[in-house]
Amino acid sequence: MVSLFSVVFTGLALILIPGLFISWRLSVPISFKNVLGFIKLITSRHDDEEERNEKRDEGTYVNVGEEGTTSGLVRELMPRHVAVIMDGNRRWAERGGLLTLQGHEAGAKRLLEFADLCFKLGIETVSAFAFSTENWGRQKVEVNCLMFLFERYLSSKLQYFKREEIRVSVIGNLEKIPESLLRTIKELKESTKSYKKKHLILAIDYSGRFDILQACKNLMKKSQQGLISEEDVDETLFEGELVTKCAEFPSPDLLIRTSGEQRISNFFLWQLAYTELFFSPVLWPDFNEDKLLEALVSYQCRERRFGRRL
Repeated sequence: MVSLFSVVFTGLALILIPGLFISWRLSVPISFKNVLGFIKLITSRHDDEEERNEKRDEGTYVNVGEEGTTSGLVRELMPRHVAVIMDGNRRWAERGGLLTLQGHEAGAKRLLEFADLCFKLGIETVSAFAFSTENWGRQKVEVNCLMFLFERYLSSKLQYFKREEIRVSVIGNLEKIPESLLRTIKELKESTKSYKKKHLILAIDYSGRFDILQACKNLMKKSQQGLISEEDVDETLFEGELVTKCAEFPSPDLLIRTSGEQRISNFFLWQLAYTELFFSPVLWPDFNEDKLLEALVSYQCRERRFGRRL
């Protein structure tokens, strides 16, 4: 009799305690349905954590560095697309008593090193916010220097991109950029378009708002021409009108911003909906291999639920 009472009491406690917690914590009425939902949530979180741990235990660890040291990164958990806002070039130059152009040159060099390491780690797409539409408001001398740097650096690295089989795409408005730079961009695109495993995307004269606005205008034109109807418009169709349609993985899994700033500055407003964000205090030219690994370790320790569950 005592044993039966203990079993009943324990069962009631298992139901009432979660129920009281739900009612107090979430301000919802106690019900059998709510209690079961809470128990399922806890169970699912435990199952997801076990699955993630299994991937970490059974996965292939990535070796980096000259000595082949293990970074602690699991290849199966590696992001497919990493985006970066390269912030801090000017401050880096000022700290070293250098010219602003030298800071941007150091930043360009760092980008290729960053992309090369990402590709070696198995990341397939790297996108970089090189020049925003708002950057046209900077001093004319700096803007002209940047345009010159883009043209010189991209043209000088053409053989490198071909040798490493890196596909290069430049996205953005591109209407204001110099004709010579536009020719270099077209040559890069044409020369590397067949490469599949590595994709470097440079955003020049890019605005997330403009990207979305242009997509809306394109859909309106197609609707007026009778090519699509209202019922045809969904996320997939809309994404096909964004400039990132050139990428196999248009939405970044991870966004890194350097220099301590914690905002996305009109970059990939649609594409970053469920992107994991990593903000580093390090200025971009100093964002080396160790800092990248730190960001990737942080990414692999997170649970990506895409809004489906708490």
